[in-house]
Formats: sequence, C-alpha cells, structure tokens
Amino acid sequence: MNGLAVETHGLRKRFGATLAVADLSLSVRRGEVFGFLGPNGAGKTTSLKMLLGLVSPSAGRVSVLGARLGDREARARVGFLPEHFRFQDWLTGRELLRFHGRLFGIPAAELERRADRLLTRVDLADAAHRKLREYSKGMVQRIGLAQALINDPDLVFLDEPTSGLDPLGRRLVRDVIKELKARGTAVFLNSHLLGEVEATCDRVVFIQRGRTIREMALGTDAAVIEVELRLGPHDGATLAALARIAVAAPAPAADGRTVRLTVAGEDALSAIAPLLVERGVTLYEMRAGRPSLEALFLEIMGEGQRPG
Repeated sequence: MNGLAVETHGLRKRFGATLAVADLSLSVRRGEVFGFLGPNGAGKTTSLKMLLGLVSPSAGRVSVLGARLGDREARARVGFLPEHFRFQDWLTGRELLRFHGRLFGIPAAELERRADRLLTRVDLADAAHRKLREYSKGMVQRIGLAQALINDPDLVFLDEPTSGLDPLGRRLVRDVIKELKARGTAVFLNSHLLGEVEATCDRVVFIQRGRTIREMALGTDAAVIEVELRLGPHDGATLAALARIAVAAPAPAADGRTVRLTVAGEDALSAIAPLLVERGVTLYEMRAGRPSLEALFLEIMGEGQRPG
C-alpha cells in the first residue's frame, strides 16, 4: 500500500461533443488536506464524480486508496458530503446516521456509539430526535458532515462543506478537518471560500477547462512576498537592479515614485534597502505582505474569467 489516497494521470471525460475534463493529473497523500480549486465550469464536479466512481472516465488512470475505481472494499472506506444533498427530511438526525451506517454494514452497537460521538462532535446531540425538516440550513450541513464520517473513512470528499454555515459552524468544520488529518485521514476539499481553503489545506491544485494548470503547497510555494516601495528620484537602471532580485519585473506606478514588485522570500526582501542605498536612491517607505490565496487564484486563472 503506497502513501497516496488518490492518484490520477491524464484523467479525461467527454460527454458527446463536450470535453468536460481534458487532462487531470494529481496526487493526494494519506493524512493530507488537499484543496481542489477552479472557476465554475472548470470540470471540478465531473472530476469529483469520477474519483467517487459515479462517472466512468473516458481515458486516463486513477486509483483511490490504492485500488481501481469501483473496488467495493475501497469505496467502503470513503466518506462523501456532496454540495447539493437532499436527505430524507422525515428522518431524525440519529435515524439518518443509522440509515447510512447500516448501508456500510456497521454492527448495531458500534453504530450507536459512532452516532453518539458524531452527533456530539457536530453539536447536534440535543437535536438528534428532531426531524431534518425542522433543522436549519446550518444544522442540515452539520448532520451531512456527520454522515460522511459514520464509516470512519480513510478518505473524505467534502464539496463546499461550509456552505450555509455561520462563523462558529465554519470553525467547527475546520476543527473536524484538523482532527481527521491528525488521525491520518485524507481530506479532499472543494470550496469557493478561499479563506477557508487557505486556513485548512496543506496543498491545492488549480484546474481550468478540465486541465491541471498548477499545484502548490500552501506556506511553501505561497511564500512569495508582495512589496510596495515609495522612492525618491530613480532611473531605469535602478528598476533593472530591483528586477534581478524579484520574481517579476517591477511595476512603477503612475506617480513616478511608487514601485511594486514581488520577491521570493525574506532573504530577497532584506536585499532591497541595501541595493537602493548603494545606488543613492532615497527609500521613504517599504510595505511588504504575503498575497492571499484569492490573489494567487486570480493571478493563476488569468484575465477574462467570467464570474460564476
């Protein structure tokens, strides 16, 4: 058994004349929280359905928990919270967990123990006897998370798990994800809330038009620093010198005094002031900060994307 929970190579799906997924290649390690990012229409939903065995790929290779798609033993170790779910609203919260637990063949006594634990964990123990039709949207989202974990999975797919949750509910989900990671469960997270992804994920992959376009580790690849300088009179040679320590050409502002650039880390940041002093350029102000995941998303996806 290798250390990968999910592995795909050149995964492809065509629906008639429509190419929904062109070339999906990624790997998710066991015990890792992995973010799946892209604009609407990028092929995320179709990709997720293929990984879950709900849609057959047209081409490519994929393994889930070291097994081929459709392997029943592997599927029994996978949990799933879909974005658009419709649970049987005549059931109570506890009955929903019992129903899903029986589908996994969990013995009755063990199932009750797991239901008790999960109802408490998602803060629904006092609502366990109430029917789902009486639940708020956030409560339904939390019972959905509980059902995704009833089989103590080794891999969990969470599709927009914090949708409809207030800040306390989102913190609860983040804490549950951290607990899953700590016990070695892989979490495959699809979310448009990039702040949640940034706070939760170890790595992310960006897809566009059904293709993997970039994969990066948060806190590592994302360690670039954006810098804004307010300078005295300077020339093109100064900008050229700054370009040599930047990851992209410096961008002078219209006022002629402000220059913006991006550097690869703190070592490059510390070189800016000595460089300016050496060239006799006055540095009035320097501001530095790491770009948010949202800024990286917009940069990677490029111009011309339409809002979803």
